[in-house]
Amino acid sequence: QVHLVESGGGSVQPGGSLTVSCEVSGVGYGIYCWGWFRQAPGKAREGVAAIDSDGRTNYANSVKGRFTISKDSTKNILSLQMNNLDAEDTGMYYCAYGPGGSWYRIVVPLADRFYDSWGQGVQVTVSS
Repeated sequence: QVHLVESGGGSVQPGGSLTVSCEVSGVGYGIYCWGWFRQAPGKAREGVAAIDSDGRTNYANSVKGRFTISKDSTKNILSLQMNNLDAEDTGMYYCAYGPGGSWYRIVVPLADRFYDSWGQGVQVTVSS
């Protein structure tokens, strides 16, 4: 069973930077995807960034050029470096794991239906 634990959330001023990390355990070999999702109060959860076992990445348009997803496969740690943050980035950030599937031939998925294991989330607040 895959287990995910996030860390690194907090508060930052607009324009600032923050990194959130996720320790993943229980992952076997083979094709998989790891993703970061966020949910703001009163809004639906949205995919922010994703990376697959081959290192391919995908980003939501709202974060392209500001966020960078990376993974350390030897330590099973997933990270999200967030720069130039603004109030719209405020929310609970969740990491997630998804097994290989039909998405592999197309693009690393940002839709949550492709992920079946989730962390508890960390709060990121961007405020002056």
